[in-house]
Amino acid sequence: MGVNVAAITHDPVDQQMSFASASDIRYPLLSDQDVAHVNAYGIRNEEYAPGHAGYGIPHPGIIYFDSQQVVRLKFAIPGYRQRPPMAEVLNAIEALEAG
Repeated sequence: MGVNVAAITHDPVDQQMSFASASDIRYPLLSDQDVAHVNAYGIRNEEYAPGHAGYGIPHPGIIYFDSQQVVRLKFAIPGYRQRPPMAEVLNAIEALEAG
């Protein structure tokens, strides 16, 4: 589909690099330690207050940006045990791109 993939976490870059290497992750991992992007996208798990080790953890999800870097779709599921169904995500992207 010509889609590029990246992941964002609140983990420090050195932890991400270690995890990516150990897990053979080949897409970019972006660090959002100050939680600015997670808050801007409205996907922060609000169970954790500032100061808690879990503060800044986003809800699992996918954000789809168009070629102009505009958010076109957002799939975020409260909690951490589930992920958006990939078939649903791909169908929504395909429908959006088809116009």
